[in-house]
Amino acid sequence: MKTGIELIAKERERQIAEEGWTKEHDALHVNDELALAAVCYATPPYKDHRGSYWPWSFDWFKPSPYNRIRELVKAGALIAAEIDRLQNK
Repeated sequence: MKTGIELIAKERERQIAEEGWTKEHDALHVNDELALAAVCYATPPYKDHRGSYWPWSFDWFKPSPYNRIRELVKAGALIAAEIDRLQNK
């Protein structure tokens, strides 16, 4: 079984390779969008305000309500992307 950090790293690699969310793309999100998106995935699915901080079109919000680990992995990968963006400023 993979560790949390291994799952997050794999998801971040997927985001870059399959979605095209490169560091150059991430650099365009200067208003905490990546962190806000992470909050939405990290928030438990039964909370009424879930998704209220989503910074983009809801077409891009793809929760996995029956797979909590998957949602936390997405949140972790978005946090990693935000950290990288801030370090590369």
